[in-house]
Amino acid sequence: MDARSRAQAAASRPLTREGSRPFGAHLRMSWWKALVVVIVPSLAMLVMQIVFYQLVGVIEGSDDPLAATFTPLKFLAVNVSVGAAGVLAIVLLVWMAKVPWRSLISAPRAFDPRRLTEYLLGAALLVGTGIGVVALVAPDAPGWTAFGVSATTIAMLVLVFLTTPIQAAGEELMFRSAVLPAAASWVRAVRPALVVGLVVAGLAFAVMHGSTDPWLFGYYLVFGICAGLMAIISRGVEAPVAFHVANNVLATTVNTLMADGEAFPLDRSTDTGDASLLILAAVNVGMVVLVRLRERRRRTRRTA
Repeated sequence: MDARSRAQAAASRPLTREGSRPFGAHLRMSWWKALVVVIVPSLAMLVMQIVFYQLVGVIEGSDDPLAATFTPLKFLAVNVSVGAAGVLAIVLLVWMAKVPWRSLISAPRAFDPRRLTEYLLGAALLVGTGIGVVALVAPDAPGWTAFGVSATTIAMLVLVFLTTPIQAAGEELMFRSAVLPAAASWVRAVRPALVVGLVVAGLAFAVMHGSTDPWLFGYYLVFGICAGLMAIISRGVEAPVAFHVANNVLATTVNTLMADGEAFPLDRSTDTGDASLLILAAVNVGMVVLVRLRERRRRTRRTA
């Protein structure tokens, strides 16, 4: 085998076995396969949402099934489509890179339910504090109207607690378990690879949310990059999944209760965001710090 053949064979090896490579930069695959993983799940999610929205429009008799208002059925359609897209991303990457699915959840360590639980509690405290601060300093910013409970409110709350964790986990599987390491595989050196993975996954996450408002787009970008850092620092997706679940469940619960018994709108157009999002961005950064301190303490206890 000549030098060129050896180089091609090395490039085709799917999973890097070097223990020094961190989670997020632990895959090796062809550049075009990584591109497929970056693009296809998001497109599939978009198609599923459009199809589900049309079905919901027929069921509800809506003249505008793509309107921004979240009815319970539209909310369910979004959560199911995102969860399905997350599973698709994992299946696609397992097939493309020829790796075990467990390596996309955590590596080189095994999945840790205790981490998930601890980070879920910490995230709930941080997110709850952030929402409380926004309510105090910028109560008009989230678009709340008044507290109210109706049949719509009850239906929404049931769906929030049953399906929002699926939606949040689906986004983390898609962007932190799949897109981040796939994009990072384009670069061999570890640190540049992680930067590329974080930027591509963060931008894809922000673009997927479809906001034309610079404040909202910037917030989603910060969210995506912070979630990626949590995964890299902790060597798995338990921390970002926990944070995403806590964030979405708490925020959606408050939005539902403060919609005066009606379905709440989800408007991401221009001029819908403002500087109050800096408070929520700080919550994201705070979670990264929490993960960093917690993981350092774990390593210290193991070496003591």
